[in-house]
Amino acid sequence: MAPFIQISEKLNALRSVMQEQKVDACIIPSSDAHQSEYTPAYWGVRAWISGFTGSAGTVVVTMEKAFLWTDSRYFLQATKELEGSEFILQKDGLPETPSIQQWLCTNLPPRSIVGIDGLAFSIKEMELLQPTLQTAQLILKTDFAPFDKIWENRPPLPDNKIFLLPEEISGENTASKINRIREKIKSDNCNSILISALDEIAWTFNIRSKDVVYNPVAVAYAIITPEESVIFINPEKVTKEIAAGFQQQNIKISEYNHLPVYLAKTTIPLKIRIDANKTNFYNYNVIKSLAESGNNIQFELKYNPSPVAVLKAIKNATEISGFHDVMKKDGVALLQVQRWIEYSLKEGKLFTEKDIENKIKNFRSVQDNYVGESFHAIIGYQSNGAIIHYNSKKETASEIHPKGMLLMDTGAQYFNGTTDITRTHALGSISEEMKHDYTLVLKGHIGIATARFPKGTRGSQLDILARRFMWNEGSTYLHGTGHGIGHFLNVHEGPQNIRLEENPVTLEPGMVISNEPGLYRDGAYGIRIENLILVTDFKETESGKFYQFETLTLFPINTQLIQKELLTIEEKEWLNNYHQMVYDKLSPLLSQEEKEWLKDKTMPLN
Repeated sequence: MAPFIQISEKLNALRSVMQEQKVDACIIPSSDAHQSEYTPAYWGVRAWISGFTGSAGTVVVTMEKAFLWTDSRYFLQATKELEGSEFILQKDGLPETPSIQQWLCTNLPPRSIVGIDGLAFSIKEMELLQPTLQTAQLILKTDFAPFDKIWENRPPLPDNKIFLLPEEISGENTASKINRIREKIKSDNCNSILISALDEIAWTFNIRSKDVVYNPVAVAYAIITPEESVIFINPEKVTKEIAAGFQQQNIKISEYNHLPVYLAKTTIPLKIRIDANKTNFYNYNVIKSLAESGNNIQFELKYNPSPVAVLKAIKNATEISGFHDVMKKDGVALLQVQRWIEYSLKEGKLFTEKDIENKIKNFRSVQDNYVGESFHAIIGYQSNGAIIHYNSKKETASEIHPKGMLLMDTGAQYFNGTTDITRTHALGSISEEMKHDYTLVLKGHIGIATARFPKGTRGSQLDILARRFMWNEGSTYLHGTGHGIGHFLNVHEGPQNIRLEENPVTLEPGMVISNEPGLYRDGAYGIRIENLILVTDFKETESGKFYQFETLTLFPINTQLIQKELLTIEEKEWLNNYHQMVYDKLSPLLSQEEKEWLKDKTMPLN
């Protein structure tokens, strides 16, 4: 019970400050000042106050109650992690669950004060929140930031050095990227752009760091003007050699928190493109105040994806070559892990989900250019596989036995690419229901992998191809089918995706996306099959250009779990061709014993 005593104490400390500042409710999101998915420890406020460790969720605290809103990926995890505390789980996205705004407006009396830290909220989030609260006569306080005071030994902002990604890996130098960005913002009638997203800064300036776990980025802001570019970052993080190279390219270094100072002192007229989705409300207020005071500042607020995000999403030939290379490395490492699992079970050795996680790290770490994980590995045995973002703990990790199914969702960062792969393995005796569910997921996976579509197609238009076989039987999954992947950057990258929700971004050649339908039986098992796919040209006809997907990931798909009678001739052909490709590309890198193992796993399905 000790962790929940600590949570109770933290809530008491927060409520004490709320009382001092006359705040009736406060909202604590998962994000940082850059709207990141994974955040530096300094910004881990939501996890610190609640004990919930998932990457997405929002806490609301009043003087009497505490809530956590999170989505379907984390329902089971949140239920476990909040158990015994006063936090009440609100299952976001379900019809019966009110939104945070609805709950506040219904439960707080008029003139109540709602506190937030404006650094942790994007402009778009504020535009959704503020008017709703105003209709209920609730007052929003946007500078409520008590955590430096109540979080004893709060981690500092990270101070890791940055390093350069050379052109032979990035495929394009910084000057070229900056010129392309300047050209893009002209179409928005702007001459400058504020970049807040850390992966966009990393891509633009060809820099990487270790400030955020899993994402090789540095904490910074940047602005590109007609005359210069400025990176706002702790100068101690920049070596003399990198600073000198930047100076030659007219890239200046300024203190991390000096964006307001820089803008106030500018002597040239700036019309700044601002991304409403990625720029925090605090910085927006700074720019808006300068514009209203007759300074040399104007701005254009945009709700469509940043031009940097769009440019970054379309990988160049060098980046694509890097993806092909790291898929081989990853395939070899995972093959070695799978063989270890099988032989350990055969020999009766005892091991757990956590042991598998450690083995994956070990086998990947000996591959050339390996940097680290791209996200926390999800190793879910049996019922744990139904927890979509399961995180095994050493003390509670399930022991693995030669029966049932094991779900393994893992990824790695290499200097020349990023991986993300999920496989569901049969470890022994399995039921016909498991096979049936698995085959439905596989059919959906193949449906996406074999899709051909006209230029201008959005991911939401393809999503049905992954779900239709499950929908026909009254099943579904509540997560997206595919997300963008960065090149030695964030494993979850926008703006492209494949999911039910509408997204105006079209799929273009060069985009790398995951293909990961799943099916989950709470308390029993989970199934997911994930490969990374690349959008490529198919053909041009009188109807226009058509695109298709190339599967990049190289690892066998379990055939023991397939009900062959459910697959069409075309689906079997795709699977057999995929397995032949896997064997052809991986076998030259393997020992004779490993080749024989892979040959068995990639045998054609009749």
